[in-house]
Amino acid sequence: MSSGRGSPYDFRMPNRRIVHLILTPLLFPPVIHAQSATEQPFEMPEIIIEGKAESLIGIATSASKGQTSAKELLARPFSRRGELLESIPGFIATQHSGDGKANQYFLRGTNLDHGTDFLMYVDGMPVNFRNHAHGQGYADMNFIIPELVGELEYWKGNYFAQHGDLSSTGAARFKLVDSLPQGILSTTWGEYEYTRTLIADTIQAGAGQLTVAVEHQYYNGPWTVNSDATRWNGFMRWHWEDGMDRINITAMGYHGDWTSTDQVPQRAIGSMIGRYDSLDATDGGNSQRYSLAFDWVREEGRTTTRANAYVGYYDLDLFSNFTFFMDNPAPVGDQFEQQDQRWFFGGELARDWHFEALGHEQRFTLGVQVRGDYIDGIGLYNTTMRDRWNVVRKDDIFQATYGLYSELEFKPTDWFRIVPGVRADLFQFDVQRSTLNENTGTLSKGIVSPRLAMVFGPWNQTEFYVNAGMGFHSNDARGVTIVTDPNPAAGPVDPVDPLVRTYGAEFGIRNESISKLVNTLSFWLLRSDSELIYVGDAGTSEPGPASQRYGLELSTYWRPNDWTMVDLEATYTDAHLRTANPSSQEIPNSIPYTLNGGISLGGPQGFFGSLRGRYFGPRPLSEDREADARESFQVNARIGYRRNNWEVAVDCLNLINRSDNDIAYFYASQLRGEAAPVNDVHLHPIEPRMFRISVTWRF
Repeated sequence: MSSGRGSPYDFRMPNRRIVHLILTPLLFPPVIHAQSATEQPFEMPEIIIEGKAESLIGIATSASKGQTSAKELLARPFSRRGELLESIPGFIATQHSGDGKANQYFLRGTNLDHGTDFLMYVDGMPVNFRNHAHGQGYADMNFIIPELVGELEYWKGNYFAQHGDLSSTGAARFKLVDSLPQGILSTTWGEYEYTRTLIADTIQAGAGQLTVAVEHQYYNGPWTVNSDATRWNGFMRWHWEDGMDRINITAMGYHGDWTSTDQVPQRAIGSMIGRYDSLDATDGGNSQRYSLAFDWVREEGRTTTRANAYVGYYDLDLFSNFTFFMDNPAPVGDQFEQQDQRWFFGGELARDWHFEALGHEQRFTLGVQVRGDYIDGIGLYNTTMRDRWNVVRKDDIFQATYGLYSELEFKPTDWFRIVPGVRADLFQFDVQRSTLNENTGTLSKGIVSPRLAMVFGPWNQTEFYVNAGMGFHSNDARGVTIVTDPNPAAGPVDPVDPLVRTYGAEFGIRNESISKLVNTLSFWLLRSDSELIYVGDAGTSEPGPASQRYGLELSTYWRPNDWTMVDLEATYTDAHLRTANPSSQEIPNSIPYTLNGGISLGGPQGFFGSLRGRYFGPRPLSEDREADARESFQVNARIGYRRNNWEVAVDCLNLINRSDNDIAYFYASQLRGEAAPVNDVHLHPIEPRMFRISVTWRF
């Protein structure tokens, strides 16, 4: 059975005395002075998480539920943090606007924009931001240090009572390590001025262990305008446990600056600019996120109590120009700034009760979740070369959410489990100040979402799953209370629904009858009362008509021995808008086919390597299919060698050097010298083949 605790490494080095002697006196002098000569040094137990090939028969309640171990995550060569989520079958992470911005995500035929309808956690703290300046559910993963992820757990669909807003397509939780068995000093150099350095270690701190990490990354990229992308990450976690309680207190900090090469119109490439050129050299931004979290788990008899609380600060300044001179002639241009500055806080308290009934163990879960976001200035401004010349809209918002959920896992026979669940959510929207006073206001809205899972089996190590549920996503508070459009020419507008209902169902099979081979197959359906559609020329998501998606997913994981892992994941999706006009029913950027697979080889000593391929198919870019985006196929590779406490690895990204696109949109823009706007495909290219070499020492 998997666990988020422990280490992502299988190799250990017993002597860490040098680093302990340096760090421990600085941080905890009383502890060192109090140690006796006979006191034994702390040593973490070895906990190995098998990951996707691990047996979930009798544990999972759907075929699409799974987890990825740290070993699997770190074996993958990747170019950006968001690609950690590509270990989820069918998940695609791309980028269209700079290395410091949240990635663009896709799953189950849904353009998730930067996080809409896919909920992410780091331990108990949500990553997504509602009412964000750039898009509802914005989820920036840049503050996560990959080496500190112990496990990635994921769910698909709205069938799980513990997940509320923005989880209709699914959810993922990054479980960070409690402590490290070895210190890490790692540095990476790559083409286009890529550098990354990480130092991390765990030391004895009073009755517990303190893990500290600092990461720095710099990258200019292949762009004509250097991205000058700089990232700093800091991490500190104090961990304590005994036979009953486990406590983590975690502080995290992130700061990033970058210059963006945004998407450019296809008509300009070759005639005006090169493939890696920019049409506005001042696009870019900066962002920071700081948080403090408390997590407590108590296992007492047949009950488990979980509690967490978090508080954090976040801000973003983002400068973009997607239409160039369509609204404002040269030299002013259409650049705009989106600013978000907020405090966020919340927590969860839940308890599991296990009891015997009908000769089988049963489980009942009850939990409560709260969250608040105080947004002290979310703004949209017209800018030229990052200088503001007009305030389009600026708002102060407070939003609070209260959720109550319960779930019963009832097993009346050896071959049947039924898991009914329900959650109730209450939202309070409060737009306190706005540039137009009539757009302020408050509104409370509640919603109840039942969920159900039925599991049949196992027979011959095969289980069958039937899942159904209701979910929802919230809309931006500014749209909930709006009366007048900030554009004077637009006049009155109708507010949007605060909460939008979604409906999901799934039938799945999990087979483990062949030793060391796990196969899953699922057929799923998702309907939404209002589709959130990404609008390329505005850089935001806007409510659209109802939608329906259904699809098929097939996954195979084979681990023939401890040093080999082979996986293959394929998905098919049919998606359309539920409109009266059959010729305008396509969902822009809904990906119909994905294929992801690879092989990883290597043990704790000697050579190791990984080869991975990712394919996603052609897709419509407009409701009437006036334009399509072409397919993308990327191959990444890694080869390395490790001995005892050190390793060297070489990554090759985009191994076959394909000139694919990370993202494509279809909308109108106007270039300098054009007499009128032109509808065109706007694209952001995938970076060319590049090499990176990493050297890691573990002490």
